[in-house]
Amino acid sequence: MARQAQTATAVLGVLSIGPATGYEIRQAVANVLGHFWHESFGQIYPCLTELEADGLVLAAPGERANSRRYEITAAGRARLKMLLAEPPSPQPPRNGTLLRIFFGRAASPAELATVLDTQETEARARLATFAAIRAELATEAAYAEHVPYWSATIRAGELAAEAQLTWVAETRAALLPPATLPTS
Repeated sequence: MARQAQTATAVLGVLSIGPATGYEIRQAVANVLGHFWHESFGQIYPCLTELEADGLVLAAPGERANSRRYEITAAGRARLKMLLAEPPSPQPPRNGTLLRIFFGRAASPAELATVLDTQETEARARLATFAAIRAELATEAAYAEHVPYWSATIRAGELAAEAQLTWVAETRAALLPPATLPTS
């Protein structure tokens, strides 16, 4: 699936839950999907223009000046269904932590410990965030039909964070045994 189609999938997906302004779509992508999907804000507005031109969304004036509220059409729902059936495009990995560990022989034990400490802190923060989201979902009666799907993505995030914590502990043990002292 090409990048443009993936942007359309994200935008149409947000609109399938309910009408939204471009700003609200940006917020949903950043705050909700942002736990597992990053979308360039520079892609959202051109995508909305294209989706409107293709009859996949309708736009009406929003509550604020120069604001437009978008709603998915039946054709947009059909297109979303087609996009969701396509296999996702593989994304080349870019992991700064693994890059630092891979070349870690050139770093000091203290520098490696800092990298691992940061990963541990971030993984624990993600687990706390997912716990808060899971608690909030338990009260979302208006979106009950979406909750099983949202819960599945939250669980993937939880498992990834738990795996990150396991990896940090194993890597600390392998690379930074207690008897190792920093070299001068």
